[in-house]
Amino acid sequence: MIMPAKSTNPYAATRAPAAKPLPFSQRQMQEILAEYPTPLFVYHERGIRESGRRLKAAFLWNSGFREYFAAKALPNPNILALLSSEGFGVDASSLPELQAAAAAGIPGDEVMFTSNNTPVREFREAKERGAILNLDDITHLDILLEEAGGLPELLSFRLNPGSTRTGNQIIGDPVEAKFGMTRAQIFEGITRAREEGVRHFGLHTMIASNELDPSYFVDTSEMLFELAADLASLTGVKVQFVNLGGGIGIPYEPDQLPVDIEAIGRGVRERYDAIIRPAGLHPLAVYMENGRYVTGPHGYLLTTVTTLKETFKKFVGVDATMADVMRPAVYGAYHHISVPGKDRVPPYWVADVVGSLCENNDKFAIDRRLPPVERGDVLVIHDVGAHGHAMGFNYNGKLRSAEVLLREDGSILPLRRAETAREYFATVNWDSLKVLRREIGTQLANLISDLGEASGHISGIIHPSLPEGPAH
Repeated sequence: MIMPAKSTNPYAATRAPAAKPLPFSQRQMQEILAEYPTPLFVYHERGIRESGRRLKAAFLWNSGFREYFAAKALPNPNILALLSSEGFGVDASSLPELQAAAAAGIPGDEVMFTSNNTPVREFREAKERGAILNLDDITHLDILLEEAGGLPELLSFRLNPGSTRTGNQIIGDPVEAKFGMTRAQIFEGITRAREEGVRHFGLHTMIASNELDPSYFVDTSEMLFELAADLASLTGVKVQFVNLGGGIGIPYEPDQLPVDIEAIGRGVRERYDAIIRPAGLHPLAVYMENGRYVTGPHGYLLTTVTTLKETFKKFVGVDATMADVMRPAVYGAYHHISVPGKDRVPPYWVADVVGSLCENNDKFAIDRRLPPVERGDVLVIHDVGAHGHAMGFNYNGKLRSAEVLLREDGSILPLRRAETAREYFATVNWDSLKVLRREIGTQLANLISDLGEASGHISGIIHPSLPEGPAH
């Protein structure tokens, strides 16, 4: 067992670890793990549904409101189907995400295809499925016209506001961001698209991620509403919808407060009444594409303690790695960690919680206060319901973990089984390997032969033959 230790990190050393609730008891957790070993993602159905319903309720004032769940956050078709039952569409950004939506039974016209640097084949597929194309670049018009069979009747355009707005840590400064078009390009693109026969238009932007300030989204709505009004007055084009994007954050840290989603709804309504109604654009549908807000707080990664190590600092090694959840390694993000059955047991230690990858940033927590743990204990990493499993990878040959859903009745529904070694190697061309092994075998045989021929010569140099002495 690791002994209690002091930390040189003042933030970690002075912070008392607060509790975050779990949707399952320690007994339930052990029952789950008896069938599904760690590392394991557990999603809480009731929590997901309640978050989705709260978002919809905040925008009930807008008859056309729709949430297009950002598939990039949690692209499991089972989750997409669950959210479809709540009236959600899907925001997709790749061909596999389009296919996941189709597998979930979601009609094409309930899919927003928001991509960037998009391969032509994906534009074609999205068009064939009837998805709404949300263009990230004005040159996409030529690509669609010349290589993807023409323009659809409905097109959306993504705005990059440049220096008029500020981003946040994840997306960054809009001027430096690769996403979206300038305001001038929006006008040019819509004017040309109308000339080419497009009849309906939408506007979109996304300039922040995991933002906790409600006013940020209200300001975004004002920006897009004013653009819609200007388009109507200057070009005569009345957009069919305005998509505020996603980016509503969640309280990863125990002392953070959740975003006041009702305040966002009220603020957007005030801007709508002040801008859209006087411009003669009512009714105008308001869309969003939140992922993290809906599923993020309702995902948990269960992982088993494998090692307790002490060198210049203390380490708690676990069987999960940043190949399961990479946010702490990439963004320095905080994810709360619970130890069921020990959360209130003093003393508290300071230790890094680490995985087994050959990378030193493979850490879920640095200088984190934890209750005393032992090998075999299960840790629960919170808030991994978005950008967790979805951002996983296979570095060091790590296999993707299983996903299960904790149903409202307490039962467990498997959503994805753990990846196997056979699946990991499934795309390897074994015929090529046979060729290479034969070549290696031939080369090795030649090398052995060459060494054999040379060995006598080498031996003669190192051990020269002695002249025969006189006979006795």
